Amino acid sequence: MTAIELRGVTKRYETGGHTVEALKGVDLAVDAGEFLSIIGPSGSGKSTMLNLLGLLDAPTEGEVWLDGIDATRFSDSEATTARREHIGFIFQDFYLIPTLTALENVTVPTVFSPGGPARDRAAALLENVGLADRLHHAPNELSGGQKQRVAIARSLINEPNVVLADEPTGNLDREIGERILETLREITGQGVTVIAVTHDEQVNEYADRVFALLDGVEQ
Repeated sequence: MTAIELRGVTKRYETGGHTVEALKGVDLAVDAGEFLSIIGPSGSGKSTMLNLLGLLDAPTEGEVWLDGIDATRFSDSEATTARREHIGFIFQDFYLIPTLTALENVTVPTVFSPGGPARDRAAALLENVGLADRLHHAPNELSGGQKQRVAIARSLINEPNVVLADEPTGNLDREIGERILETLREITGQGVTVIAVTHDEQVNEYADRVFALLDGVEQ
């Protein structure tokens, strides 16, 4: 079953009086539970693709399909709801709130949910990523690998179908990077699709498939 898909996607930007074509007619279908690595040099269109897959931007041409629905037809509010309910994000720089504990950081996406902050689920997720003894530690009391595991737990708090990771091992040494990739590999076993944009060849060792981009075109 296809979890997320790009169909003939082109993305153009107007900058400095010039038109930049970041993606050029890209097709991509990613199955439920698949781990996909997107690689390419800087300027190849990787970040643009991630933004489109995350419904943070819309294509100039083509369609983005999420769980069998054409997401390019969504209103802004519908896109926001779809992101909250179906997509989790992991960032290279973690983006943890420094004044909150690990547990509180993981609950942030649920703060405005009808049931309020999902503290029990957050605690369970942190335990699953090996941080049961760090629930009440602030980010400055955590190592880089621990911060990234908090970010992974946060990305899963709303039980998404798809997790998008931007350079998930970019700030980590190889050993810690392996632990993070093993964690991402484990969640695909639960049917979650993981899509990682990366320069790190190590990520490709854990991926089911590698999608290479160059100048906005699949290689």
